[in-house]
Amino acid sequence: MAQEKAQGHTCRILFVDRPPEAPTTLQLFDGQSSREVKLPTMNLSPVLELPVGALKLLLLPEPPADPAQPPPGAPSVEIPENMADFYLLVFSDPINPVAPVRMRAVDALTEDGKTAQTLWINLTDLVISGKLGDQDLLIQPQDTTLMGQPREGPGDYQLSMFYNKIDEETHYPVCETRWAHDPRSRNLGIVISQEGRRNPSVMVFPDFREPKP
Repeated sequence: MAQEKAQGHTCRILFVDRPPEAPTTLQLFDGQSSREVKLPTMNLSPVLELPVGALKLLLLPEPPADPAQPPPGAPSVEIPENMADFYLLVFSDPINPVAPVRMRAVDALTEDGKTAQTLWINLTDLVISGKLGDQDLLIQPQDTTLMGQPREGPGDYQLSMFYNKIDEETHYPVCETRWAHDPRSRNLGIVISQEGRRNPSVMVFPDFREPKP
């Protein structure tokens, strides 16, 4: 029997709350090669395919002159071998001497054959709770959770979301609205704090991918 070919990693990039002066593209170096990647903030980047095995990813302003010696201090993130699919979140870091960003890799936690799931990432120090369609939502501070589809089939669903501090019982509203559900697509949901605002902000990004043949 022929041995199955080892699978590499796939990822999509999102620049979370990018300031106007931050770069919109950088070079992504995977230890073997470098490529220019987009750093979108209103949508996810195209799907990137990366080599097999544990990786150390770097973001650079230009390809390294010597791949064996990339610039010290460059924004980097470790990718374990078993993290097959992930989101690469980019944040502003003006004091980095190589590129003014930092990175965080979040396992996409996808399940084979399943769509319409939403991976929620809480980037705040608040407890986020609520109701998405017929499902209860609860995300602890700086945590993630994977939720199934909020309704059967396409259509709108009711969303109610609240926040509270870890040591408080009072819940404050974040939003109460209706969102459209597309059962063909998985989603990435992010909750962030923004300067000058008491309430956190909620963003959801569709992550549609063509079914594998």
